[in-house]
Amino acid sequence: MVFMKKILAFAGSNSSESINHKFLEALEPCFSEHYQLVSLRDFEAPLFGVDLKNSEGVPESMIRLSELMQEADGLIVSAAEHNGSMTAVLKNTFDWLSILNPKFFLFKPTLFLSTSPGGRGGKSVLNHLTEIMPHRGAEIVGSFGLGNFHENYVEGSLSTVVLEEVQPLIIQLEEAIKR
Repeated sequence: MVFMKKILAFAGSNSSESINHKFLEALEPCFSEHYQLVSLRDFEAPLFGVDLKNSEGVPESMIRLSELMQEADGLIVSAAEHNGSMTAVLKNTFDWLSILNPKFFLFKPTLFLSTSPGGRGGKSVLNHLTEIMPHRGAEIVGSFGLGNFHENYVEGSLSTVVLEEVQPLIIQLEEAIKR
């Protein structure tokens, strides 16, 4: 019997119009493994603080997200870029997850993506994440930044050129989770 591996994906944004979430939605047909896309809007948490953690513990939403990450065989994060780094909501999510497990990526194959309306495609946030997340247990199999999102995404689909660029990374991720 062949078991499908599970890939959990989420955008590092809480915007209802997140282009990073749309990017992940458009990639779903490219996967041969089970692909679960979740929204951080469904995992809201108060701003992390030690006093809050000590008085109220870890929010149930972060426990649920951590459990989903534990159940997954591979992970994808598509991070929006704010002021050259990750969004406040993504940083806050990572802060809460690190309380549950400092290596919250659990040494799972991980793909970091980003997109932006401008030409750099979130290059700075990708550099930041690929530098620091191995310390949080991410086994990074690749990263990709898609610039000029609105020119490359039409009616829910990505351009053929973009799909040809991303497909090798998807294959790398799927091969890494099969090991």
